[in-house]
Amino acid sequence: MPEELTFEETLKKLEDVVEQLESGDALTLDESLTAFEEGVRLTRLCRKTLDGAELRVNQLIEDDESEIDAAPTGTEPEMSETAESDIPSTTDDDIPF
Repeated sequence: MPEELTFEETLKKLEDVVEQLESGDALTLDESLTAFEEGVRLTRLCRKTLDGAELRVNQLIEDDESEIDAAPTGTEPEMSETAESDIPSTTDDDIPF
């Protein structure tokens, strides 16, 4: 069973394959196809790892947001007497219709 590579190791191997294919180092058609297949496999491994990391980040964000939403808000601040006196009182006579 092959050992599992880290994301960074997998990405480095993918970069090496791409460089090999781009350099045109006299690869035969079969060697090029084999290298390409390896590149596709490595790309899929990288994508799978990135998707997993993105899922974990999203879960952490959701957990954090739900903790914030669930936190008690305390009591509403009361208006001071000064602030209350600044609010004009209205009566039915003040309504223009």
